[in-house]
Amino acid sequence: MKTLNVLAATLLLLPVLGARTASAAPAEIQRGRYVVRMGGCNDCHTAGYSETNGALPESQWLTGVPVGYKGPWGVTYPANLRLLAQKLTEDEWNARIQLERRPPMPWFTMRAMSDADRRAMYRFIRSLGPAGAMAPDYVAPGAPVKTPFILFVPQSPATASVAPQSPTPSAAVKAPQSPELAVVVVIARRPRREVS
Repeated sequence: MKTLNVLAATLLLLPVLGARTASAAPAEIQRGRYVVRMGGCNDCHTAGYSETNGALPESQWLTGVPVGYKGPWGVTYPANLRLLAQKLTEDEWNARIQLERRPPMPWFTMRAMSDADRRAMYRFIRSLGPAGAMAPDYVAPGAPVKTPFILFVPQSPATASVAPQSPTPSAAVKAPQSPELAVVVVIARRPRREVS
């Protein structure tokens, strides 16, 4: 009889507990969307995101990019996070995104993020559903690269070949020659408008 009463009470509470979970889910999805935007995930993991000033529909977000980043570590590609999230559990995702990765992935930022934010990110990405194709595989240093890539190492101003665009580069910042800081930083200055 006692077991029957517990079962009956549980069945009566299910709609209440379900409603609480359902109302929390949109807030977690919204939080995950915010974390993805503010974390800059789309900058690398969404083709055309930066070029459109972030004006791409969510249906195109986080599907990976077949353009690699080449440096002393080899060539890495921004993963299709939507396919990755579909094949990992939330706990697997949470552990994986904190592991050290090759540049330019800011794994240390993921590690510094709160557990709740990493989980909200996962829930948002999963809510987008699977789309796109897997990114190309990592290419070891010295191996032939068969895709377009961005050279992601410091360049000396004397040897850098940057085609001036508007805004024009005004100075290159020298970075230490190490794999940890392998990025070309160009400070751009927009032409001033004449005020009359």
